[in-house]
Amino acid sequence: MKKHGILNRELAGRFAKLGHTDRIVIADCGLPIPDGVPCIDLSYKLGEPGFLSILEVVLDDLVVEGAVLADEIQTENRGLSNELMKALPNISYVPHEEFKRLTEKAKFIIRTGETTPYANVILQCGVIF
Repeated sequence: MKKHGILNRELAGRFAKLGHTDRIVIADCGLPIPDGVPCIDLSYKLGEPGFLSILEVVLDDLVVEGAVLADEIQTENRGLSNELMKALPNISYVPHEEFKRLTEKAKFIIRTGETTPYANVILQCGVIF
């Protein structure tokens, strides 16, 4: 049994297969999941697990070189937006409709139980060297 890092077997296995520039999504419970994109659904009730708790664990396990957020988070969820500006490198913003289109190219989506508006991020993997 693993002692550190992601304990979820499916996540750990998928993380091990990611390469430079691959993208994953951490999503709230309302983001549509595009056909053909695998979804690892961690939600077990409204609000749980929360977006930030999952993001923190993911950032501890992956090298992330960039992030994409929906423009709307800056006005509709300022508290989370401020937290993400501290936690994420090289953030770019796109309209929410474009964000949803970009999720179609993700390797997979991690669905949380988060219920606050626009609590979604596309993470682009970096390299360890």
